[in-house]
Amino acid sequence: MYYKVAILGYNIEELVYESDSKIDNYTKVEVNLINKVCVGIVTGECEKPDFSVKKIKTIFEEYLYNNQIELLNFMSKYYAANISLCADIFTFSNVKNTQIKKINNNINLTLNDLQNSCLKHCENHKFNLIFGDTGSGKTEIYAKLINECINNGKQVLFLMPEISLTPQMCKRMDKYFKDLFIVWHSKITKTKKQKYLNEFLIGDKPLVLGARSALFLPFTNLGLIIVDEEHDSSYKSSSYPCYNAKDLAIYLANISDAKLVLGSATPSLNSFYNDKIAKFRLKGTYYYSKKEIIYDDSLIIPSDCLIGELKKNLELRKQSIVFLPVRGNYRQVLCKDCGKRKLCSNCSVPMSLHNKIYKCHYCGKKEYVKNTCEFCGSSMLESKIIGTAELKNKLECILPNARIAKLDSDEFSSVKKLKEILNLFSEGNIDILIGTQLISKGHDYKNVTFCAILGLDEYLFYPDYKARENTLALAIQVAGRAGRDGKASILINTQYKDFFSSYIENYDDFLLDEQMFRKNYPPNKRLLRLLINSKNDEEAKNLCENIVSNLNCIDADFEIIGYGKCAIEKINNEFRYYILLRSSKKMLLSNIALSYKQLQKVTIDIDPVHFS
Repeated sequence: MYYKVAILGYNIEELVYESDSKIDNYTKVEVNLINKVCVGIVTGECEKPDFSVKKIKTIFEEYLYNNQIELLNFMSKYYAANISLCADIFTFSNVKNTQIKKINNNINLTLNDLQNSCLKHCENHKFNLIFGDTGSGKTEIYAKLINECINNGKQVLFLMPEISLTPQMCKRMDKYFKDLFIVWHSKITKTKKQKYLNEFLIGDKPLVLGARSALFLPFTNLGLIIVDEEHDSSYKSSSYPCYNAKDLAIYLANISDAKLVLGSATPSLNSFYNDKIAKFRLKGTYYYSKKEIIYDDSLIIPSDCLIGELKKNLELRKQSIVFLPVRGNYRQVLCKDCGKRKLCSNCSVPMSLHNKIYKCHYCGKKEYVKNTCEFCGSSMLESKIIGTAELKNKLECILPNARIAKLDSDEFSSVKKLKEILNLFSEGNIDILIGTQLISKGHDYKNVTFCAILGLDEYLFYPDYKARENTLALAIQVAGRAGRDGKASILINTQYKDFFSSYIENYDDFLLDEQMFRKNYPPNKRLLRLLINSKNDEEAKNLCENIVSNLNCIDADFEIIGYGKCAIEKINNEFRYYILLRSSKKMLLSNIALSYKQLQKVTIDIDPVHFS
């Protein structure tokens, strides 16, 4: 018998192999590929080819379940990626008869009237979006829905955008579902994963808390999927296949006949304007909370205003969070006198500084750097970006008695290290926590009464159609870490007070305004980004231009809105070029992209969220 086999992890089409045994589709096998022994999956039986083929070496007792197979095939088609790459992300199982256990779990949890209304709304709709303010009690509603589901003998998937959120969420869920859940993400060891998988499949632990990879577990009786912080771009994979876990969760809920709940204080425009998703507005906070917003337009970090607020909070024996984005790739030149940035005359977006040259990342226009501001003539130009370590050192000199720590990707080497820092902060052993996006969402500490948000203007003028949405969402999420139970002050360091003051406490209005602002971008249109990588600059450039020429010959309802060198022109000694396409047709771009999935130097990104 002859079978098509997808070699896991290789960006190639299925190859034909021979076997004396009958093999079920989507079973894991071991085969020889040139001089290597590789693992693959059988995707189907085929006719005997007119060339000699190798034999399948080993047939494993591991396979994909029906819902996994359906999800795999949809993923491969929609994201225009070979089955071999997509299947490599899935978790295989050797358990044929999984057990469904009804669990009688009681949780002591009282909801307020608005939460009860939200709970009923979710019970009455299949696809839901909880648009709930930070601290409004979304987690308690999740807990009620989860409990109802597992007591009915169903499985639950709870997705989080970042591994950094798992310790905090585990702590919360442990109160209600002790010994009933497993945690699943990339930093868990292979041995522990096997143990957790067995506990899940025999029905002892029907709740899965995890990051993106948890989506690809072998669910057999899925009743509920919760996507927390649904707006977060971390749900989108930046490596091929460039899938979005939130979008695949919606598809998985549909084929599994499971309920779906998306939750966020700052829902994405795409979800908010999705007609198939029922929305519930959860306003206010579960605990008493009152916040004062302070706007600081100082161009010096740390400013006198920031230092004064930190000192005040230290005297009150309260804790502070200082958020600082680290955006080193787009160094915008700012005039310290008038506060304006160098703009592209074609696109009205800030140009970025690249080795004494200004560059626009939309149209590619370049200009040599001048020593004076084009608006006011001042020579006080600044392009320096301060980092977390430098800010920590400065604050330690200014506030020698304060206990200061930082939490960024340098510190987050393991989940254990993350837990150590968060536990120290939770126990009150850190006065000021400086961090990047790792501290921006999900964390709930009652003693935090001051939060400073620095450097957001860098995000606001990031060359990205979602810049306004991402920046405002980030500001609201970071601000939500303070005043979880009482009064708090939020300092926003910005030159654009009008934008933040208009929307920081009124995200509803922003969603309405932003839809008009984005008429030529998602959710109104769809995008496809082709990324070309090569160690040879000329080869990458020629391939980019050849694909553009090929696309220009296609008679279909799409447009090429940009192509050329990427904003980050070189990574790991590879030159990078891009082509960006736009269309109003849902599957058209996926179908066009299928033509290019065999090109090894091309990465296909359907519905891109990263543009660097």
